[in-house]
Amino acid sequence: MVTLVITRHGESQANRDNIFTGWTDVPLTDKGMLQAQTAALKIRKLQIYFADVHTSMLQRAILTANIICDTIGQSYIPIHKSWRLNERHYGALRGHNKDTIKAQYGSDQVAKWRRGFNALPPQLSNADHERRYDQIGVKIPLSESLKMTQARLLPYWNDHIAPQLLNGQNQLIVAHGSTLRALIKYLDQIADDQIDQVEVANGEPIVYQFDQKLQVLSKTKLD
Repeated sequence: MVTLVITRHGESQANRDNIFTGWTDVPLTDKGMLQAQTAALKIRKLQIYFADVHTSMLQRAILTANIICDTIGQSYIPIHKSWRLNERHYGALRGHNKDTIKAQYGSDQVAKWRRGFNALPPQLSNADHERRYDQIGVKIPLSESLKMTQARLLPYWNDHIAPQLLNGQNQLIVAHGSTLRALIKYLDQIADDQIDQVEVANGEPIVYQFDQKLQVLSKTKLD
């Protein structure tokens, strides 16, 4: 039996202000840092020793991962950062207040963009350029549906996380609401029209245990 723990980052400034964020690099709030530490204390009680930590290239997830590793006394383990674990790109919605967007487009449409699998948010007219992505040859999306987010997430799962689990090495993922929902959809085999019912709260650890063939034996939320 091998264990995977997945955790969404603590509250960010954009979460606090109800702003669409995506790939925008916003910091944690004080509450977010406390949520990260609280998540770590829950994980520490399980006495799991991790071989690797996987996170995104965004500071809210990176800092949460660092807080967790420090609190559980495992700061020595490798932390791998990948754009494939970044939050879903919200395109032209980025930077706008969610309530303002609801008033403009309607709650039903916004719900499809935020929680549906196939719905694509309005796209940017031009892709952003950031050194962190330019130096690794990654083109920033104009926007992403959850389906697109899952498509760029799964290669990282298949190449970097699943092999470690199959080798009996416990893994920790600290990422974002959409990327974790995309992974949960894959692991739990959730239908496209049911994924809108899945929510991952800030700082909420979820523990998966797998058998030798990477079939899910159990799933537990540490809420």
